[in-house]
Amino acid sequence: MVKSCIPKEGDTIKIQSYKHDGNIHRVWSETTILKGTDHVIIGGNDHTLVTESDGRTWVTREPAIVYFHSEYWFNVICMFREDGVYYYCNLSSPFACDEEALKYIDYDLDIKVYPNGKYHLLDEDEYEQHMNQMNYPKDIDVILRRNVDILQQWIEHKKGPFAPDFIKVWRNRFQKLRNRT
Repeated sequence: MVKSCIPKEGDTIKIQSYKHDGNIHRVWSETTILKGTDHVIIGGNDHTLVTESDGRTWVTREPAIVYFHSEYWFNVICMFREDGVYYYCNLSSPFACDEEALKYIDYDLDIKVYPNGKYHLLDEDEYEQHMNQMNYPKDIDVILRRNVDILQQWIEHKKGPFAPDFIKVWRNRFQKLRNRT
């Protein structure tokens, strides 16, 4: 059995995204931990190397704050661009953490939130295709649909990572930690 370990503030970890069939989907080479508890992990990264399942690599273009929760089936990436904060929300399993990385299963559905607060559900075709290919259980579909609703409520009510203070606090914490190194 893999021993769980929660990273501490200032630790640098990898983030590994998998698909339902157990295959690796994407790896972020390093994220600096800003907060780590049994329930929430918040990290920051900037110009981070990302490796895709086929071996292709790319580097993130802007600073970002990442938010993972142990009780919700989504994670949120807050990206700081010149024209404002964009959010990319992955419908996913709750996170697991071990000595190797923070890990989760990506379930294809995504919500993109624009600086003006408008948002769109993305990749429904990909979700349907993978649900059939990988035989997602019916209860996973029910959980994911419920979490799409929860996520939309959070966006509309500016809750969790969508709260204006969240961005200020964690962006400042990330900048201070980076300046120390």
